[in-house]
Amino acid sequence: MENLIEITGLNLDLLIFLAIDLTIAILLLGTMRFVSGISAGVNTTEELSQKDNFAFGISLAGSIAALGIVLTGAITGETASSFVMEIIGMLAYGLYGLILIKVGRVIHDKIALQKIDKTALIKEQNITIGLVDAAGAIATAIIIRAVLLWVDGLDINTFIAITSGFVVAQAMLVLVTRIKEKQYARNNQEDSLQEALENGQLALAIRYTGQVISTALAVTAASHFLTYSPETLVMNLLGWLVFGIIMTILVSILTSIAKRIVLMGINLVEEVDQQHNVGVASVEMAISISIALILTALMA
Repeated sequence: MENLIEITGLNLDLLIFLAIDLTIAILLLGTMRFVSGISAGVNTTEELSQKDNFAFGISLAGSIAALGIVLTGAITGETASSFVMEIIGMLAYGLYGLILIKVGRVIHDKIALQKIDKTALIKEQNITIGLVDAAGAIATAIIIRAVLLWVDGLDINTFIAITSGFVVAQAMLVLVTRIKEKQYARNNQEDSLQEALENGQLALAIRYTGQVISTALAVTAASHFLTYSPETLVMNLLGWLVFGIIMTILVSILTSIAKRIVLMGINLVEEVDQQHNVGVASVEMAISISIALILTALMA
């Protein structure tokens, strides 16, 4: 063992820190399963293995992936001053991230997609709603992770900043949802996007997934331009919101251009909105996320 440590350049303390982080991360991911079951009012074992509820499985997968994304923000590669502080920090960030993901789901249910009872529809095995639910959780987690990497330390100001970043994230997701609803209504004789999702139009859910995740990625660009400081927290968070809006608009414009080139000759309204073409919707999703990733990488 000592020879292995010498060869790899690791030390015993670092290995213990890694073991602490990984152990807590795995325990928190397991906790997410049971928290999801409690919040949905179901037995997770029964839903997943007896009822074969794919919609619940997709929703749960989104929540677990979201928590994993948040935890990558808590594990920055820097170790705490002691093993106890590492445990406290990891648990604090992890548990708070889990809570925010669940609160974000409630906000998404009650404000963004207020006409849909997602919990009931997921119980009814509506795969489309399961995908929409997972997308919302992952989008929220992407922004929480960015804020975790942006802040410094572990105190009340840190958690205020994380909470404020979470609020900005939810505001942007609600705004994008409203814009996409209006676009869908304009292109489809005033039909309702939420009703279409409720009726199980999977292609629309796939497109919506790309839209919300690309929006989340766009909002994270603010972290590259603003320096964290507890004294200027309000101004910084306003900066996050302004940068988020600007970047979301820019991503939307560039995505629209990219879609016209990549999907040249294809009527997207006809194929996705009316014919429910999952293949074309998947390409749309990939383009949206790719443009957001490229743009945020350039901003960095």
